[in-house]
Amino acid sequence: MIRAAALRLTSMLMLLWLVTPAAAQVPGWPKERPPSPLAARDVKFPPYQIRTLSNGLQVIAVSHHEQPAVSLRLIVRAGAAQDPDKKAGVASLAASLLDQGTTTKTAEQVAQSIDSIGGAMGVGAGSDLTSVYAAVMKDSLDVGLDIIADVVRNPAFSPQEIERQRQQMISAMRVSYEDPDYIAGTVFDRLVYGYHPYGKPDSGTPQSLASISREDLAEFHKRWFGPNNAILAIVGDVTPEQAFAGAERAFGKWTRVDVPAVKPADLPAPTRRVVIIDRPGAVQTEIRVGHLGLPRKHKDFLALDLALKILGGEGGNRLHRVLRSERGLTYGAEADVNALKDAGDIVASTDTRSDTTAEALRLIVDEISRLRRERVHPRELGDAQAYLTGSFPLTIETPGAIALQVLNAVVFGLDLEELQTYRERVNSITPDDIQRVAQQYLYPDRLSIVLVGDASIFAKQLPAVGFDKVERIPLNQLDITASDLRAPARSGPPGDELAAAAPRLVLAGFQSAPVPAPSEAGETRALLEKAITAKGGRALLQSIRTVKSASDMTFATPSGEATVKTTAYVRYPGQFRIDAEGPDGLRIQTFDNGTAWVGDGKEFEDAPAVIVRLMEAGVQRDTVALLLALAEQRVPCRRVADVTVGGTAMPALEADLKSAGRLTLVFDGTTGLLTSQRYGGAAGEPSTEETFSDYRLVQGVQVAHRATVRREKNPPFQRLVRTFEINVPIEPSFFKKPATKS
Repeated sequence: MIRAAALRLTSMLMLLWLVTPAAAQVPGWPKERPPSPLAARDVKFPPYQIRTLSNGLQVIAVSHHEQPAVSLRLIVRAGAAQDPDKKAGVASLAASLLDQGTTTKTAEQVAQSIDSIGGAMGVGAGSDLTSVYAAVMKDSLDVGLDIIADVVRNPAFSPQEIERQRQQMISAMRVSYEDPDYIAGTVFDRLVYGYHPYGKPDSGTPQSLASISREDLAEFHKRWFGPNNAILAIVGDVTPEQAFAGAERAFGKWTRVDVPAVKPADLPAPTRRVVIIDRPGAVQTEIRVGHLGLPRKHKDFLALDLALKILGGEGGNRLHRVLRSERGLTYGAEADVNALKDAGDIVASTDTRSDTTAEALRLIVDEISRLRRERVHPRELGDAQAYLTGSFPLTIETPGAIALQVLNAVVFGLDLEELQTYRERVNSITPDDIQRVAQQYLYPDRLSIVLVGDASIFAKQLPAVGFDKVERIPLNQLDITASDLRAPARSGPPGDELAAAAPRLVLAGFQSAPVPAPSEAGETRALLEKAITAKGGRALLQSIRTVKSASDMTFATPSGEATVKTTAYVRYPGQFRIDAEGPDGLRIQTFDNGTAWVGDGKEFEDAPAVIVRLMEAGVQRDTVALLLALAEQRVPCRRVADVTVGGTAMPALEADLKSAGRLTLVFDGTTGLLTSQRYGGAAGEPSTEETFSDYRLVQGVQVAHRATVRREKNPPFQRLVRTFEINVPIEPSFFKKPATKS
């Protein structure tokens, strides 16, 4: 075994993968039982005050003086659930346009307004609400409030911006329809929620988006956007008096609206239904298992949430232990409670090889039954409680996080005082409570089950494990608006082979997303060609077979700045190695065409599958290989909205990588060189931004000699390139795992 000091990947070495050619984050993996958690420190929710303005706007002020910053978050109680009939996507499209120009400012001027004060702003819509967020320094509070008031009250909905946002949303949908994870989640929502608004995609469909007019957006805004249907949270280095005075000044003249009375739609009772979405050729199956849960306000929600943590969440996760650790069927498995305003659902999810689909499904259902049938062990419950109570301080660590907690409580109709007693309420739940809610709210015999994969491999195995009644639907016939989930047969004029052969993915009533408008596709190609030319030209990039580079990695430690010398070796297309000399001595990390190993020069060890997957994600972000893959259309990408950096709008592309996920690439509009790439930020993954500068010509290729990495909740660090060599001799055997020295 590798000695303990070398086995542990320190924070410094974990970060190396982010900025080297094989740039993946590589956490360590345990070799022994983890130590017991430290005793929870006393945490108090900061003081808050609530006031309602005369026009009905509810304002919540939370004083939090640890940073000279203020978080502003305004929500409107209207989202996708309030979309007009046959106009799905109105809320989502309207939200995306809020910061894209007002009646007094263009989109660029809005961006410059927030950039000029060193702030940040975002917009979005979910099932139940629309939100606008801004973070500003304390001395820019009034400016930040004015910007939010302007975008919320006076959106321009300019035709040009409507079309741009519409095409970007449709383009994103085209990529989603190729993603089995998205398909599984969409079909699962349809099975669980039926024809309730929660059962349709929040972003709508290409057909519904195409039908949305400016008048539809203006009407949605007029109907729902009013102070008496909104909540504003002001959190940070501000007194309540300053917060309320600022809110009154910026929003006091906002006119009330007559909010329509809406009767919640009926929800279907849980019913057993097994649906296979057939994707011939798929090597894995996405699995979703669950049914209706509880709305967030329900008195048993917290106990049910803990039960699901034991089944498949942080601090417990029986599913992960059984499916991965004991059976080796998957990289990971999880279960969760999703809470919405009027309802909620519970869902267990994983993916597995096609030939182990039936076994994995049976095990998931068995674990749900066992949770209902058997009383949980106090220690197992204690681990889940320790995770929730231990992580709670992180949810109130920053003004933005506090604002989210406060607004969630208000939106879901919770008592804000419950935030003060969260830990006590979690720790008061007993094994008897877990068994009670499991027996009361889990229905193993009435599960909605979705399997997205190659049915020819696993469908015949399902009856043997208890699933003999299944619905098998070819992917290109899927229509979740239909009761049987099948699109009606299409017919065209005689000889219309093109129409007959066209793919027919009809998620929520939409045919395959239309091909992007020529201008959009042309913009994407032009930007890629400019970037490749700036880098050195396609012919030169294609000629690169190997790279060897030496760099200094500098980062902050409790005792000051530290530097680690690294040497990176690349042999395209799939061999990468980093030798790092740090405080623990030599550390070698290597990816070799789908496998990976680590070592210290004397002892060597295979990396677990989950680590291999993370390394592969980093490999896919390598700039040279990625630019060529995008240009040759081996990786899908699309033009997205320009990114404003220092007041300058820079063109951007969004790519979807197999293991690395969604990646945003930002380019210098003048030179065409890559200035930054952004990834993460979903499903609990930290958001990361790498910025590149100090480009120098090396053997005809422009190479960034400085990279700065900013990872959420971590201090930034830098890589400074000392030497960079192209097409140096590197044998394939250099990447093979050596035998451990005796």
